[in-house]
Amino acid sequence: MRIAIAGAGAVGQSIARELLDGDHEVMLIERSRQNHQPSNIPGAEWVLADACELSSLEDAGIERCDVVIAATGDDKVNLVVSLLTKTEFAVRRVAARVNDPRNEWLFTDAWGVDVAVSTPRMLAAMVEEAVSVGDLVRLMTLRQGQANLVEVTLPQDTPLAGSRVRDLALPTDAALVTILRGGRVIVPQPDDPLEIGDEMLFVTTEDVEQEIRAVVHGGKAT
Repeated sequence: MRIAIAGAGAVGQSIARELLDGDHEVMLIERSRQNHQPSNIPGAEWVLADACELSSLEDAGIERCDVVIAATGDDKVNLVVSLLTKTEFAVRRVAARVNDPRNEWLFTDAWGVDVAVSTPRMLAAMVEEAVSVGDLVRLMTLRQGQANLVEVTLPQDTPLAGSRVRDLALPTDAALVTILRGGRVIVPQPDDPLEIGDEMLFVTTEDVEQEIRAVVHGGKAT
């Protein structure tokens, strides 16, 4: 895929390296000469321009990108970049970095955002996940708030220990997508056993999150 990243600070450059390792074509758009450092990531295409300007995006050929990531440290800039790339250039997928959690409500499809990633919220979720066995931890919001990626670690007292994936009485609008067990990433199959300490990742709507927690602790949805 061809991916454009607006903002070549520490976050933007880190994302670029990961994407290049995945054999994607990456373009970094940066307006600051201080951050415009092509020698740091020679495998990427670098553009010295303001991604909030329509003409700059046009000159960069943003319409040829499959994905745009607005990764600057300024929420206002990320919103403008998202809106322009989605509405003016019809980029298929736009992801935006949320720096201040208080602004998260703005990062919706109304501003052209398909996926909003709140760094503070993700860090807080990681801390919660590390200490909250059995509790449901929201890791990420998907589809402009229509669904969430949540994690639950099976506690010692769960009645699900020894049962199988097919035995999960999940509510409607919830799906088990991955089980993390030790160093393994398991794509769940109906006959796979469940073990204490399994980190279970679900995609679900907010309305049924607590029903998933009830399944983990009580063995069924309530």
